[in-house]
Amino acid sequence: MKPKILAFAGSTRTGSFNKKLVKISAQGAIESGADVTIIDLRDYLMPLFDADLEENEGIPSNACKLKELLSSHHGFLIASPEYNSSISGVLKNMIDWTSRQGEDEEPLIGYKDKVAGLMSASPGKLGGLRGLVHVRAILENMGVLVMPNQTTISQAHEAFDSNNMLKDQKQEQKVKRIGSDLTQILLKLNS
Repeated sequence: MKPKILAFAGSTRTGSFNKKLVKISAQGAIESGADVTIIDLRDYLMPLFDADLEENEGIPSNACKLKELLSSHHGFLIASPEYNSSISGVLKNMIDWTSRQGEDEEPLIGYKDKVAGLMSASPGKLGGLRGLVHVRAILENMGVLVMPNQTTISQAHEAFDSNNMLKDQKQEQKVKRIGSDLTQILLKLNS
């Protein structure tokens, strides 16, 4: 079984450090034998979660598309920026909509029994570490097994070269390892 991994950043900014980071990690997963789908949350814009909107209009089509993607993959690589010591609004809103139970669906169908690898890049000294605590708590509460190892890149505005790769080879290997470790875990779980 070839593990299927969905990779994305919790940012929509064009030059996002976390978009660059998740692509490096995805390369580590691909090199370890995974089938990786990289998406940009900008391609799945949706309104802020609103229970009245859901009741009147249903779950937005982009949330349904994302839920299908989440459901069809075994694991996730998530690069989450830190916004005010927590999760980004874009990522939280995506989780809020895609965790809604549709008709004839199991609860948390896109999340339950999945495995995730986390990482973050930030211009700050902690590299987004405080935000990952919140991402981990949310995902684990929804039935996702979150790998214990994670990585952060501090001073992200100086960390990437002109090819969007990390200048520090040791950092790059740590980021790739999140992807390769996730692949190995999925291979063991599904063997």
